[in-house]
Amino acid sequence: MANAKTYYRTHSCGELRMEHVGQTVTLAGFLENFREVGANLGFLVLRDFYGTTQVVAETEEMVKTIKALNKESTIQVTGVVRERDSKNPKLPTGDIEVVPQKIEVLGRCRHNELPFPINRSREADESARLKYRYLDLRNPEVKNNIVLRCNVVSALRQAMTAHGFMEITTPILTASSPEGARDYLVPSRKHPGKFYALPQAPQQFKQLLMASGFDKYFQIAPCFRDEDARGDRSPGEFYQLDMEMAFADQEDVFAVLEDVLPPIFAKYGKYDSASSAPFKRIPYLEAMETYGSDKPDLRIDLTAQDATEALGACGFGPFEGNTVKAVKVTGFSATRKQIDKLCADVEVQAGGKVYWFRYDEKGEIVGGIAKFVQPIKDAVVAALGLEKGTFVGLTAGKKLSAQKTAGVLIKMLAPLCPDHFHKETYEFCWIVDFPMYEIGEESGELEFCHNPFSMPNGGLDILKKAAAGEVDPLSITAFQYDLVCNGVELSSGAVRNHDPEIMIEAFQLVRLGEDDVKAKFPAMYNAFTYGAPPHAGIAPGVDRMVMLLSGEDSIREVIPFPMNKNAQDLMMGAPSFVDPKQLDELNIVCTKKEDETAE
Repeated sequence: MANAKTYYRTHSCGELRMEHVGQTVTLAGFLENFREVGANLGFLVLRDFYGTTQVVAETEEMVKTIKALNKESTIQVTGVVRERDSKNPKLPTGDIEVVPQKIEVLGRCRHNELPFPINRSREADESARLKYRYLDLRNPEVKNNIVLRCNVVSALRQAMTAHGFMEITTPILTASSPEGARDYLVPSRKHPGKFYALPQAPQQFKQLLMASGFDKYFQIAPCFRDEDARGDRSPGEFYQLDMEMAFADQEDVFAVLEDVLPPIFAKYGKYDSASSAPFKRIPYLEAMETYGSDKPDLRIDLTAQDATEALGACGFGPFEGNTVKAVKVTGFSATRKQIDKLCADVEVQAGGKVYWFRYDEKGEIVGGIAKFVQPIKDAVVAALGLEKGTFVGLTAGKKLSAQKTAGVLIKMLAPLCPDHFHKETYEFCWIVDFPMYEIGEESGELEFCHNPFSMPNGGLDILKKAAAGEVDPLSITAFQYDLVCNGVELSSGAVRNHDPEIMIEAFQLVRLGEDDVKAKFPAMYNAFTYGAPPHAGIAPGVDRMVMLLSGEDSIREVIPFPMNKNAQDLMMGAPSFVDPKQLDELNIVCTKKEDETAE
């Protein structure tokens, strides 16, 4: 607040300094606390958006007036600024205090007890915090995350505009389309039996903008997906920095984000350093082989290496006929109890077991599965390049399972090995060359692996060879890429498949013909038949970005009014039952209600 005088206040509660001593001021804010020292002396802490100011009541009447108010009432205080006898160097306003001449109640708190102490709201049960979110947000620590979010969004907008992108908003009510998650459906009153869908992402619209002749598009886009919550994913809705570029390839997209993001992360982040361009590029298969994850945290210098040849025939049952991965760590001096807990925690998260041994300072194999390794010690030491004093964690199973378990082991080892975890920085990388297709876990048939609108590496020719049986479809990679920061996937993107002929060929491999493509994506297919420019894009998640910058573990901490893990808004009572008349207007009949199916 820049000294803006209003009817309610001349200054904010974070503004007064020594130069204001002697001035008569008016403040307004929340009554955070009142400490009564005697009948005619008490200390009031007044808080607003900008900070706190100490107000000293020095008359019996003023003390009585304040005592009659509950905490968190909003009040207006008019008084004289003076220098404090006992200064508080921890507060910006700690050199001064205000002696009130008049206190007026602007909004009375009618509750003697609050659901939780405002300044300790983060210690409260999450359900209480979400139900009384308007009180939770009064906590400066909680509020600061929302301020950070505002600043980051503003910086993103400025940066994208400076790079020549136009901000264009796309529809919220649209058609349902198969994009990987469940749609939120909106019934149409005017068209009985038909439904709109809230967009899972503006994917088709931004590609249509490219076909319309716009060159660079972006928006801070709301997206809606009916999916379960995770620590880094909010159920219901989320926001992303959606962007698309015409006449662009993968490197053009990379160049924009490598220029836009590092300064924002360095300025607003909990850590003041971030990767500079170019970010490391890691092919998907290499990422899985080396880091056990397609979301590697490059702050951790531990990697996984293949140990199948060295240990597959050592006689240990779980290794026989399986892929074996090894993660070696120097300087890891954990106790047996700590190692057992580590192994158990990895198994809970990854579903695969961890085995281990040490190559100790004496050059002996000890602990864990040492009896199986000792007979082939020299070969194992040579194959894995072991130094004395090394801990070796091992995973086994089908290749992907062994890789993923090794990846979880790496991430769980990191906090226990500070010499291998350079925490206070932001490390970006691109994961590239994703497989175009995969075998579906449920269907057992060929399906798109990442994004059906992506351009295959090799174009039409490689798809025709796959259709003719000359190329394994699982070997086809696509111009698809993920942006990862500190082990968190910020975004997925791709060079788009803008050629209808290539699009049809790509869909035919997953048993969808030209008619299916036209039916599922009519606007985009038809637009491309009129000649569309090559284009590429990406959409980093704003919520995840701010979560990383703030250092929070839960995405709900950086969303103003988040839902809980069950996709419920406890504050507003959503979702809720509606009046039967509304259902009649929409031609909808509910066959089940939540209370009828509750366990």
